[in-house]
Formats: sequence, C-alpha cells, structure tokens
Amino acid sequence: MNTLKITLNATRIVTILAFFILLLGCKNEKKINIVEDSSEVGASLDEIIWHIKAIHPDGKLLDVKAIGKDGTIYDVKAIQDSDDNNDLDIKAFVKGKRLPVKVLVSEDKYMPVKAIDADGTIIDVKALTADGQKLDVKGVSKTGNIINIKAINKKGEFYGIKAIAPKGWLNDVKGVKTSKDPVEAIINGVEVYAHIKGVTQNYN
Repeated sequence: MNTLKITLNATRIVTILAFFILLLGCKNEKKINIVEDSSEVGASLDEIIWHIKAIHPDGKLLDVKAIGKDGTIYDVKAIQDSDDNNDLDIKAFVKGKRLPVKVLVSEDKYMPVKAIDADGTIIDVKALTADGQKLDVKGVSKTGNIINIKAINKKGEFYGIKAIAPKGWLNDVKGVKTSKDPVEAIINGVEVYAHIKGVTQNYN
C-alpha cells in the first residue's frame, strides 16, 4: 500500500509540474506576440509635409497658396504618407481641412488649378511674388497622360512648380489623367479633368 501511495504521489507531482511548465510556456509565448505586434505598429512612417513652390527664372522661390474669396491665404502642401516619395498627394490646408487640389474641366486655353471645398466651393490657387502679385496656376500643356502645371506671369511666361521636401529633395508637380474621358472625376459636384501629384523628376 505504501508503495502504491508513493507512486500515486509521484504521479501527481509530475502532473502538477508539467501543468506549471505548460502554463509558463503559454505566458512566454503571449509576451512574444505582444512584442511583435508593437514592433509592427512602430514601423509605420510618419507623415512628411513637402512645400509647394514656383521657380522663378532668376532662382527665387515663389509661394504657392490657396486664396479664399475673402482674401485669406492658405497653405498648399504635398503629403508623403509612406516611404515612397514618387507619388505625393497635393492638398490645400483650409480651416483645419485638407482639400483636394485638381485640374478642372474648362474650355479655356489653359486649364485652371483649384482647390475644392466639401460644399463644392472652388478656391483659387496662386503663386505669390515678393511684390504682391498673384500669378495664375494652370495646366498649360499635355504629354500623354501628364499635364504640365505652371505659374503664369503677366507676360505669359511659365514658371515650373515643384514639391520640396524638408531634406531638399525635389518632385515635379504635374497633372495626371487615368481616364481618356474629359471628366476624370466629379468631386463635391465639381468636374475634374486631372488629379495633381508630386512626382519624381524626369531629367530626360
């Protein structure tokens, strides 16, 4: 009987020890999963805001801004939200909102570049000179599915427009069409001819 009791007690001890080892192993495995999840969240790149500037032939940089009907001036920026800087969205920062900036459908010689508010209000986009002039920003020509976006002075001369990163990288600001239709999209009731992006410069 004593031998049987000893054997049963030993079996219980082994069972209890195995249970605790298994429990500790599960706890350790759970901790490892938490660490992996945290590292994945932390790996995402923070948003990077690029400036939008027109380039004067003498090398000066002109601010490109959205201007409300009351004359209020708002920032226009390019937004990089991933580690890919080849395709940046262009937005107008108006009263705490980020509004799309697009090339609009038009029968004019040059296509207007405007910001579109949530209620369909169209907001001018202009390049500002040091002496207070407000130059139109328009789509002036089309090559394939790319529209060349320029600031235009009173003499009809074109100034290129660039997105400039905090570290000094440059992207071209271009209109991009993805459809053959004249109306690329309708945003808040406004007909859009092309989207506007900050794209990697082409030196060809």
